[in-house]
Amino acid sequence: MTGWWAMAPISLNNLPSVLTPSHKQQLLQLAGDSIKKGLCGETLTVRPTDYPESLRPLRATFVTLHVDEKLRGCIGTLEARRTLVEDVVSNAYGAAFRDTRFPTLTWPEFECLDIHISILSLPEPVQFSSEADLLAQLRPQVDGLIIEEGAYHGTFLPSVWEQLPEPREFLRHLKHKAGLSPDYWSSRIRVQRYTTESIP
Repeated sequence: MTGWWAMAPISLNNLPSVLTPSHKQQLLQLAGDSIKKGLCGETLTVRPTDYPESLRPLRATFVTLHVDEKLRGCIGTLEARRTLVEDVVSNAYGAAFRDTRFPTLTWPEFECLDIHISILSLPEPVQFSSEADLLAQLRPQVDGLIIEEGAYHGTFLPSVWEQLPEPREFLRHLKHKAGLSPDYWSSRIRVQRYTTESIP
């Protein structure tokens, strides 16, 4: 498969692993350290071999930032092409300084920053015959979705179900995010879904 959501070849390094609380704390620490470095005008470089094996498989992640419970940045990858530690470090920096919806993060904001990491499973195609069929297959609170129609594409993490709990509205808003009309439908629409392991 080729295209904007093409995935790395499936291997043991791509398969989900169980992370211990200590490993999750390490990832949060890395994300925070990456943002600190960015605030100092530097970038954090990590050597995957310095970390436990469970933090070194190829994984795709999203890092989401909140300040005072308000979204302050969210950047991620859908392609599992970097080690888990490298992807978290890169996406944490991106969420703080490269999300074009927001100005770059400041030191005062860092002091009250909440960092959330989502580790994605391998996306899998959803087979459907109509929009109603697709809606019937969606799993609220579980599925992250990727939608593509020609040059239009977008994704929603499973956490978006908290704001859009109804499958129809979830899909409508995702189509809008992808640059399509919320009411748009065609046989050329492609959908994949994935799950996430959330930290914290």
